Amino acid sequence: MTNNTPEWNNFPAGFIWGSATAAAQVEGAAAEDGKEESVWDAFAAVPGNVRNGDTPAVAVDHYHRMPQDVALMKDLGLDSYRFSTSWARVRPGGRDLNRKGLDFYSRLVDELLEAGILPWLTLYHWDLPQALEEAGGWTNRDTAFRFVEYAQDVYSALGDRVAHWTTFNEPFCSSLLGYGSGAHAPGRQDPRAAIAAVHHQHLAHGMAVTELRGLGARELGITLNLSNSIPRDAADPVDVEAARLFDSLQNRIFLDPILRGAYPEDSLRDLEPYGLHELILPGDMETIGAPIDFLGVNHYHDDQISGHPDTSGSDGHGGGAGRPTASPWIGAEHITFPSRGLPRTGMDWEVNPGGLRTLLLRLGEEYPQLPPLYITENGAAYDDEVLEDGSVPDTERTRFILDHIRAVSEAISAGADVRGYFVWSLLDNFEWSWGYSKRFGIVRVDYETQERTVKDSGHAYRQLIAAGRSTAAAAPAV
Repeated sequence: MTNNTPEWNNFPAGFIWGSATAAAQVEGAAAEDGKEESVWDAFAAVPGNVRNGDTPAVAVDHYHRMPQDVALMKDLGLDSYRFSTSWARVRPGGRDLNRKGLDFYSRLVDELLEAGILPWLTLYHWDLPQALEEAGGWTNRDTAFRFVEYAQDVYSALGDRVAHWTTFNEPFCSSLLGYGSGAHAPGRQDPRAAIAAVHHQHLAHGMAVTELRGLGARELGITLNLSNSIPRDAADPVDVEAARLFDSLQNRIFLDPILRGAYPEDSLRDLEPYGLHELILPGDMETIGAPIDFLGVNHYHDDQISGHPDTSGSDGHGGGAGRPTASPWIGAEHITFPSRGLPRTGMDWEVNPGGLRTLLLRLGEEYPQLPPLYITENGAAYDDEVLEDGSVPDTERTRFILDHIRAVSEAISAGADVRGYFVWSLLDNFEWSWGYSKRFGIVRVDYETQERTVKDSGHAYRQLIAAGRSTAAAAPAV
């Protein structure tokens, strides 16, 4: 191992090492065994929405290659696999239960358990049935009730074997990016629709937590994509205000309702013109604030924020596939992300592992009732090179992963209650609006042959997991 390897004595007993994917990004089989269109199938079919006209129709064919992929996870030594079920496969068109769709996930769970891998299930990773979108999607309060029906179906089939249930993955993206900026499916650019989507997804989360707990679910949580919000000039009121608003829209309008049962006061003021007050009905906030057992943290980069035009040549925040978009920063479309001169990933995101440590400690400081944390996604896209011998020496990705795991180690030493780390992603896959042009996997996929090749980052992660187990096994009993 390199000197980037973290110290192992501060990772708690039972710390989970895993990797993650999402149904729409890996499964393919877009119209097989009863599955109908999701918003991402429909969005990708519109010319210009996804780079190179790519679609998730085949993806990396995980639907047919699932046993092979689980064997690969076992070979990597994963403790857990975080996957999502597809609403469009389980309840096609948002209508009746599709038993064939559920059977696939039942087989997946059995395969994982047989391999000694903990299944970690996410109910919503952005693939709303297109028929529900045509009925209003997440702007329609009724969609929250349809989500609970879907969650009940999945739990009825898998609840006897799955202990960890995540309601939503990154609602920021499926609400503000999907309905506000148009960069993600369903591709709408309507600030009022975006705020309605935020609230109704919160409501769906809270109702599902209550329902699943009543059915016997033991570990319930949600995954949020969170970032630091650092004003470029702390003495400049314009930058400070831009950072405040960014923090509100990226972080606090998701954290506060879930962990405190209320929207932040400044967020309520910011969003009053977009109808948030009108959406909140009696009892909503109590439902949304239902206690959770864990909080998943997805983190890829942190952000320096300015309210002034950016002249640095790159906004440090990545972007979409070139499709014209509105800003998701509702009420302050002038927010910019000036470069700090840090290294960048293939997504044009700045690399700053210390930002993850800062974020984890901030969560503990600002939310006294914070449940245990899991890093449910962390990773990096780079342009990989395949050598003549077939190996993939992805040095930058390897360094990124190890440096961020070290940041987690440092946060734990400083008091953060972090209990697991899932690298994104297990496999190269359909990267949303970027199509197949961006590779996050620790396993390379040849999209023509579907051949899987473990990259050097995957080998390093395997070694890191094995080293941790060896240290744990050698530790004296307490």
